[in-house]
Amino acid sequence: MSYLGVFLTFARNSLIRDMTFRANFLIEFISSTAWMLMNLGFYALVYRYTGNIAGWSKYEFFVFISTTMFVNSLVQAFFMPNAQELSEMVRTGGLDFALLKPIDTQFLVSLHRVNWSSLGNFVIACLLLGYALPRIEGYQLSPLAVVLYPLFVVAGVLILYSVMIALAATSIWLGRNQSLYDFWFYITNFSRYPMEIYDGAYGLPLRWAFTFIVPILVVINVPAGIMAKPILADNPYGPWLAVFAVAATVGSLAFSRWVFQRALASYRSASS
Repeated sequence: MSYLGVFLTFARNSLIRDMTFRANFLIEFISSTAWMLMNLGFYALVYRYTGNIAGWSKYEFFVFISTTMFVNSLVQAFFMPNAQELSEMVRTGGLDFALLKPIDTQFLVSLHRVNWSSLGNFVIACLLLGYALPRIEGYQLSPLAVVLYPLFVVAGVLILYSVMIALAATSIWLGRNQSLYDFWFYITNFSRYPMEIYDGAYGLPLRWAFTFIVPILVVINVPAGIMAKPILADNPYGPWLAVFAVAATVGSLAFSRWVFQRALASYRSASS
């Protein structure tokens, strides 16, 4: 409960800071929402000329997009601003003060700032999901999907966080250099499309690597598949992909924790 209280204090302070500059908050909110709406418009245009994308019908794919928006808005709101600041904390010595606090350092550096404007896409995702689901042909919402969907959305957020914090922690070894953290943006691009598009001689190695080595493809595909066309019945992996997603979440968190602790053990104070 003490950690929850600390996080709520961080969230409250971040909201107060954002409300101090309301115009900037509104501009960020509007720009991030407009960007997602433009992406949605692009896919709507594509579906005017094609029946499906990689086996996903129009409204099934809208569920996929809304799931992407759910996951990305949570990552961008709670984790991305903090991961981006980690290399600067190393350079300026801010990490020294984090290490002196009587709280877990990874928790502190991961959640000390909340970007509330990024949650605008979360609202858009709710509206899009509510619009798309009733329009899927022959669709019936199951209680199992209602329970599993938010759980696997959270699992997807944790997988992306694990990749992000592990790459950001390398800045402790590299000083201010955050080249490996920037690589996170290229990796996560693979999660924005259905795994079915990675087919053939060139696509299958990518599908295998980004499912079982770096489990990026399960981040969106599993929750979207459960909600749009139940993955337990239709996916070629059957229930095993959902089970693997749970294992991948636990494994990703454990591995990122190990990387962060190893990097922290190599840290030398900026004042030394």
